[in-house]
Amino acid sequence: MSTLARGRAATALLFASYGVILGTWTARIPAIKHGLGLGDGQLSIGLLGFAAGAITGMQLTGRLADRYGAGRIVVPALAVDAALFVSPSWAANLVGLVVALFAFGVAHGTLNIAMNANAVQVERAWRSSIMSSFHAAYSIGGFLGAAIGGLCAYVGLSPRVTFGAVAVLIAGVAVLASQWVYKGQSTADDVVEPSTAGGLTGVYLLALLAFCCLVGEGAAADWSTVYVRDTLGSSAFFAASAYAAFSIMMMVGRLAGDSLAARFGPVALVRGCGVLAATGLGIALLVNQPVAGVIGFGLFGAGLSCIAPLVFSAAGQRNPDRAGRAIARVASLGWIGFLVGPVAIGSLSEWIGLAAALAVPVVLAAFVALNATALNSRPALDAAVPTV
Repeated sequence: MSTLARGRAATALLFASYGVILGTWTARIPAIKHGLGLGDGQLSIGLLGFAAGAITGMQLTGRLADRYGAGRIVVPALAVDAALFVSPSWAANLVGLVVALFAFGVAHGTLNIAMNANAVQVERAWRSSIMSSFHAAYSIGGFLGAAIGGLCAYVGLSPRVTFGAVAVLIAGVAVLASQWVYKGQSTADDVVEPSTAGGLTGVYLLALLAFCCLVGEGAAADWSTVYVRDTLGSSAFFAASAYAAFSIMMMVGRLAGDSLAARFGPVALVRGCGVLAATGLGIALLVNQPVAGVIGFGLFGAGLSCIAPLVFSAAGQRNPDRAGRAIARVASLGWIGFLVGPVAIGSLSEWIGLAAALAVPVVLAAFVALNATALNSRPALDAAVPTV
């Protein structure tokens, strides 16, 4: 296996590990809440600590990745993330949980930027669009993490044991990745001058597209099941299939994303994805049937699947010497959309109903489609894979 091929495999393992950690954590949140005797409001405070830590880590890591090379910090970031992932299970009260989640969030945000910046380096050396495959690995890892967490909950294992076992597994992945991770750095000849979209302005437009996409992802995570059950009147079991359809189709879309990007180009693909996402969720909202709701959310997931990977890639490719900082801006605004969007939709639904409030992600997906040319700042990638 070539050095670059090993680097690609290592980056995929990093993305999968990121997903496993987050999926396992999400699956055991109810146990953490119950163990500390927290109410919904108190738990929200703890989760806010995680979000604040993640954004902090993202902002700090951009410059570090640009200065030292993402390949040199991504494995230590994974090791620290795995270690701090265990800390919430040792919290004795809400204050301890907030502190632990903030620290865990900083590490998780750091890993997010480092691995995406490293993925841009690998993609640039590979000379073909491969970012969607990395994000597909993240989706697969998320499924595995949720399954691990759910199984551990089913057999009665505590969050402390669950997180500890997963941390050991991830530590093993970190050791393997340290041998394979791609550490190539761009040179002055690689620097891509900002296009007429306007250097920093172009990055912020890409960040806005990420925000729009992740508002949709957050809305599907928080409101798809509620909409199909309460608004469309389905059973609780059937309603759960709405988010399952969304997640599965997102993973499928990402697995196919690289081939589609090579065939149609990133601009056309993002435009088509935006149209598909808007149409899919529109169907779920306009056809007042539970089956249509599930199908619509599945199409919504397929539509959103390739947008974030291609936006991240375009941000990193604008200027490879500052890929970390560009990705940090895009990821931070996207993360805010994922967190704030569902809350805003919930608040809006109190006034106009959930169906009307969910029209917001439809409009945002259409906005992405209309502004897909923002990805034109991405340099052309040769379709041939080098044999290094």
